[in-house]
Amino acid sequence: MCGCEEPRWGWGHCAPSPMLLLSVLLSAAPFGLLGEETRQVSLEVIPDWLDPPQNLLHVRAVGTNSTLHYVWSSLGPPAVLLVATNTPYSTLSVNWSRLLSPKPDGGLMVLPKDSIQFSSALVFTRLFEFDSTNTSDAAAKPPGKPYPPYSLAKFSWNNISDSLDPATMSATFQGRPIHDPTKAFANGSLSFRVQAFSRSGRPAQPPRLLHTADTCQLEVALVGASPQGNRSLFGLEVATLGQGPDCPSVQEQHSIDDEYTPAVFQLHQLLWGSVPTGFVQWRPVAFSQKQGSRESALPCQASPLYPALAYLLPQSPIVRAFFGSQNNFCAFNLTFGASTGPGYWDQHYLSWSMLLGVGTPPVDALSPLVLGIMAVALGAPGLMLLAGGLFLLLGHKRTSETNLNFLGTPRWSFLHTLGRDEGQGECWRKGPPGIAPLPLLSPFASNGTQRPK
Repeated sequence: MCGCEEPRWGWGHCAPSPMLLLSVLLSAAPFGLLGEETRQVSLEVIPDWLDPPQNLLHVRAVGTNSTLHYVWSSLGPPAVLLVATNTPYSTLSVNWSRLLSPKPDGGLMVLPKDSIQFSSALVFTRLFEFDSTNTSDAAAKPPGKPYPPYSLAKFSWNNISDSLDPATMSATFQGRPIHDPTKAFANGSLSFRVQAFSRSGRPAQPPRLLHTADTCQLEVALVGASPQGNRSLFGLEVATLGQGPDCPSVQEQHSIDDEYTPAVFQLHQLLWGSVPTGFVQWRPVAFSQKQGSRESALPCQASPLYPALAYLLPQSPIVRAFFGSQNNFCAFNLTFGASTGPGYWDQHYLSWSMLLGVGTPPVDALSPLVLGIMAVALGAPGLMLLAGGLFLLLGHKRTSETNLNFLGTPRWSFLHTLGRDEGQGECWRKGPPGIAPLPLLSPFASNGTQRPK
């Protein structure tokens, strides 16, 4: 989730712990040794010969022994099917007459059926708007006075063929409400930009999520729409199919590296439970400017997933066509922004990105910049300790040698150096100036016999 609690930024109470630092250091090396997998990616708009045309985009990503099918559509509310098969030869079959009928079951299939290893769907059902003028609590639910929501099933969408770009492997669904009595969308639109990838990498724009050939990215953007309040916050309702009676699980990952998304150390993942697993991944941040930056970053929060009755959600024909009358839906709400700081009201712009894929979600390895900073931060004190230890060790050794040399000097030799009468077994003690030196009697006579006491 985008953060079910209060937004957390920077190095506050949610800053990475030393144990997290150690675990990342121990795990970074294996990920760096993994080779990147590539897929042959194709984008196709399925023809329907209808007027107006019905938007159905098929993204097919073929690997050595598998195929990923992403089917995006604006029939009803915007939705996507994700299907993974264990063969590079699986295909999508569409029966338009059945798909557009009141009972679309069986109108969309991936063949052969026994090759399917994983399948699920996401449906974007409603756009929310809240007035946050008198709301000071960023974690309040709802985050302000709610306005009537926009049902995305009642939007009119552009022809997807006009925005298809094979060079970037992307396409954009752009829509407005069919009925807009307030003229809020007279100069605005809501868009869903879909992009596929043939290999690992990062986009140029924040939040720069790490993608692989097993993922597809969606960017949702609200541009130019007139808000109903002076400080309106917007939200999005998302529904998904569970793999059983329970809703998918949500995990929150922490990182010590914010190079690609400054001041954001969390990564959220929605995981379906089957193997291979499917996932949705995002950073808890949105942006109020097209050129996303730290200054235009907005906190993103989400409600917990909750079971939702199918008949209460706008129906997606492609989901019903593929899954039949399954009703194990779960939903959650995303909310973008807070009552203070930057917001949609600045430039009438809002964008948020997520990844959708199959397998193990991408994991950020430590960047060279962070590794360099850690090397300096941890290496400099280590070198200072090492140098200090060597200095103390050498100093102690030199002192020990001096003491041994002093203690090893013969006592009588030392006294002899003060003066001795030639040929006598007597040492001489020097007295004050002008006074003759006094003899120091040796216990032995010059002939070697002991002196009488």
